[in-house]
Amino acid sequence: MRFSQDFARPARDAGQPGRGRTGALTAALSLATAVLLTGCGGTGTPAARTAGAGAATAADADRIEPLATAPAPELPVTVTSADGERTTVTSADRIVPLTGSLSEIVFTLGLGKQVVARDITATFEQAEKLPVVTRAHDVSAESVLSLRPTVVLADTTTGPAEAIGQIRDAGIPLVVVEPATELADVGRRIDTVAAALGVPKSGSALKRRTQDRVDAVRKSVPAPADGAKKPRVAFLYLRGSASVYLLGGRESGASSLLEAAGAVDAGKASGLKKDFTAITSEALAKAAPDAILVMSKGLDSVGGVDGLVKIPGVAETPAGMDRRILSVDDGVLLNYGPRTDRVLSELVAQLHPKDGAAK
Repeated sequence: MRFSQDFARPARDAGQPGRGRTGALTAALSLATAVLLTGCGGTGTPAARTAGAGAATAADADRIEPLATAPAPELPVTVTSADGERTTVTSADRIVPLTGSLSEIVFTLGLGKQVVARDITATFEQAEKLPVVTRAHDVSAESVLSLRPTVVLADTTTGPAEAIGQIRDAGIPLVVVEPATELADVGRRIDTVAAALGVPKSGSALKRRTQDRVDAVRKSVPAPADGAKKPRVAFLYLRGSASVYLLGGRESGASSLLEAAGAVDAGKASGLKKDFTAITSEALAKAAPDAILVMSKGLDSVGGVDGLVKIPGVAETPAGMDRRILSVDDGVLLNYGPRTDRVLSELVAQLHPKDGAAK
């Protein structure tokens, strides 16, 4: 199971045969669908954040910053999709990206005016008025086809498979992209989308801009004080109304960000090799996090920090005793795209507050 920026659609991401990792989250998140349907738009409440540093970054995170010059696609191009299909794209006049993270790349490349629909996980401001082509987080082929797209972008977690097949059978060019699960994937994913849309030079420019910004944030991470260890941070996925409480492991998707922010992924370090596992007192005790990372809507769903520390085992961890909770908006946390530098900056600001707060 890959848990990504597409926070509102994890059951689809997890449930596709051969499409990403499976595990504890697959079954658990199917129970959370109703909750997620009510938690798909916008950003989390500022009050949910225990570390005020980085609030400005969070406020900006729901907007896309396109490249200065809108590119002119050079088409046709023929590309090989991640599922092995060869696809020829002849027009980028009407683009339908089927994940929020793909929408982010398309808009940031400067092609937002050509996007005619969005997936429910595209929560950023410039996309909010577009028609949604998902039903209960699954793609509606009928809705997509009714918008007469000239190219559809999906990734290997997009489904159901029948909808993808129906779009292809209708003769619509459909390009499947490998998902991003760590910082190292950001450039590759940008390049892939840009090539499919006939704007490789813009893709290279965006990749450079994104990498430069990520590098700048990484350089700002303070070195541990003499004799101090890096803070251990546990990534928890929470959907309180559905009683879904999960601890991230090695394959949760959070490790890369946490390590770049100068932390240790507590779940990974404790030996959890899967993506997610159910939270238990024993697992949390072994992880022994100094801080806990959550998505803002997940934190809201359990009643904020007061509710989070009531989850069995949380209050007994160093993070729970200190109430040291890091909260980042669902729609950007694990997207690994053009806004990743903002996410990393927010994590650094909350994890290493300059004024000593929230320690």
